[in-house]
Amino acid sequence: MDELSMPNSSAGATQTTPPAGPPTPPIPLAELLAREELGLRRIAGPADADLLWVHTSEMADPYPYLLGGELLLSAGVLLTDPDHYVGRLVEAGAAALGFGVRPVHETVPAALIEACDRQGLPLLEVPPATPFTTIARAVWRLMAEARHRELRRVTRAQQALATAAARPDPVPAVLHQLAAQLGGRAVLLTARGQEVHAAGRRPDPEAAGALTRLARVVARERPGSPSSATDTHGGTHLSAYALGGGEGLVLALATRQRESGDHTVAGIAVVLLSLLAAPHQGADAAGRSAALVRMLLGASPAEVAPLLGSTGPWTVIHARRTDGAPADALTAGALGASLGTALVDAERGAGEAVRVLLGPGPEPDRIAARPGETAAQPAGTTAQPGEHTPEPARPMSQPGEHTPEPARPTPRPGWTLGVSAPTPVTALAAADALAARALAHARATRAPLTVDAPTGGLAALVPPEQAAAHARALLAPLTAPLADTLRCWLSLHGSWDRTAVALGVHRNTVRQRIGRCGELLGSDLDDMDVRTELWFALRRT
Repeated sequence: MDELSMPNSSAGATQTTPPAGPPTPPIPLAELLAREELGLRRIAGPADADLLWVHTSEMADPYPYLLGGELLLSAGVLLTDPDHYVGRLVEAGAAALGFGVRPVHETVPAALIEACDRQGLPLLEVPPATPFTTIARAVWRLMAEARHRELRRVTRAQQALATAAARPDPVPAVLHQLAAQLGGRAVLLTARGQEVHAAGRRPDPEAAGALTRLARVVARERPGSPSSATDTHGGTHLSAYALGGGEGLVLALATRQRESGDHTVAGIAVVLLSLLAAPHQGADAAGRSAALVRMLLGASPAEVAPLLGSTGPWTVIHARRTDGAPADALTAGALGASLGTALVDAERGAGEAVRVLLGPGPEPDRIAARPGETAAQPAGTTAQPGEHTPEPARPMSQPGEHTPEPARPTPRPGWTLGVSAPTPVTALAAADALAARALAHARATRAPLTVDAPTGGLAALVPPEQAAAHARALLAPLTAPLADTLRCWLSLHGSWDRTAVALGVHRNTVRQRIGRCGELLGSDLDDMDVRTELWFALRRT
């Protein structure tokens, strides 16, 4: 008498607990009607309906056995009151009614047609030659095809989102890709409703306001907040998902339509954004980290050591996007996470480099370039010999003293990095300046990463005090800007163009400064012996 037909269920099985959702995407009624071999014809009710199951029943009131969304098939064996019968189907949430003619009824009862038109239930006429089982099988086949399409769509979306997450600006890239996949608006909001990043077409002001209010529902500012919520405003479908990390960031979506697989695609984006935003959850956390980095790089050693909890060695990194775009807190935080640190400062203003403070290693994937070397180049480029930036002598470990393994960062796609040599906590300010020089050198030589090199070789054999005194006397005629220009020019083998790029000035300015250096020093800067002595002195200042 009563049979529920659905994928992965046997005929006549009793469903004691309603499932949380349909096993496959819903099937539009129009797709079933388009199967000409079935001979189905809609004779009443609306044309639009989504089918989740197929159910066969000859009971006078099948309401207790319906889950909602069914195409109910019946021959009307016990049909006595069509109006009441249709009302119970609508109340149960049935999607459509398929009425089989013969042997019980020669035609579909007129009263049933009128009831379906009046109460808005699609009514299909099932010809005698079409068994109900054939209709169920057709629905199963359509569901399998829809499920396959959904899986392919979700797979493509997953690949696209993963590719976006690997970009230098992963958070905006993921949001842009998500908006493209869903055909709507994707916004990352703080718990207070402030927009961090957004992509896609902006909804109307009323829908945007409703989306912000929905985001506050899932923002984890209080215990028991739901992890997701949905709503509809006019013709716009709204969704909000709380990101992991407990800092209140929310992914909010606004789309004109809701398709099968959208929730899965959004779930993939939630996981990626939770991982990407974890180092710097929200503006407050980013500000705290930036303030800490600034304090550590500018405070006295006595103040820094307790905050860091380690004497080092520490590495300072200056970074810029290779495309020249500014880096926001989340993008910089993702860079810090890839390097293995949360100490990132990206709030010094537009045009300024991101600063990262990296503690002792080891980290397996950090190793790429050692002090004094330029990191491995992309295909088609080669490192120039001697590409490094000078640094004063650094304190050495005492005999028998255990020194932690220093971190050695690797190049990061989409970034240009300047890295100081590992330094103790007492020399962070000097390391900050050296990282800035290394970054300028890397940009001038188009290297993805340049590491500053400590003094070594023959130069290290000269006592530091005597070397410093000689350097001060030799370079005394030069101002600080002239000394910096000379240092950069010598490190780049006398290249006017590369020095101009590294210093951010015109090449003629570099020529004028180098000429002035030669005049003040009374030396021929084309002489290799002169250059060597000046380089030795500059390395000691």
